[in-house]
Amino acid sequence: MSTIGRENVAHLENVEAPGSMLTHTAARSLAVLRIATGFVFLWAFLDKTFGFGYATPSARAWINGGSPTKGFLGSLETGPFVDTFHSMAGNPVVDWLFMLGLLGIGVALIAGIGLRIGAVATALMMAFMWVAEWPLASGSSNPIVDYHVIYGLAAAVLALTYAGHTWGLGRLWAKLPLVQRNRWLI
Repeated sequence: MSTIGRENVAHLENVEAPGSMLTHTAARSLAVLRIATGFVFLWAFLDKTFGFGYATPSARAWINGGSPTKGFLGSLETGPFVDTFHSMAGNPVVDWLFMLGLLGIGVALIAGIGLRIGAVATALMMAFMWVAEWPLASGSSNPIVDYHVIYGLAAAVLALTYAGHTWGLGRLWAKLPLVQRNRWLI
């Protein structure tokens, strides 16, 4: 191998996750995608908690006694599970699980830690929301691949590419003894 070839390999190994062939540009692009996707979830948590007036008016904010799930789940009109989701709307346990999911996913993605758990949580949350909205019968412009599927796939790609190592705390997180003993925490 030439000196130039060795330098390129060493450079990639020092910059990216072990075994990765990502370039600086790809790693930075994934970091931007990770942070932006994390902000989508963190913003949803903050808006539902404090009612900034974007998706949630102040009067329906969680801190003002509103339910973060009642509006969405209670307004569903189609799908085979609509009655099930209506019965879950406004349930305090469902509210807490939903809000903790939004917060956990947002923080994990923005910080770049726990991306495997974050990816599984994202995939589950997005799958439940896809089923709840049931785009197959709702007149959606694309009944199969909508934003729920894209967010789930994005989280999986971010976890599988160690996207938390660039502009995140992923490298430090991976060195913790607890994470070293439990690799699923990466």
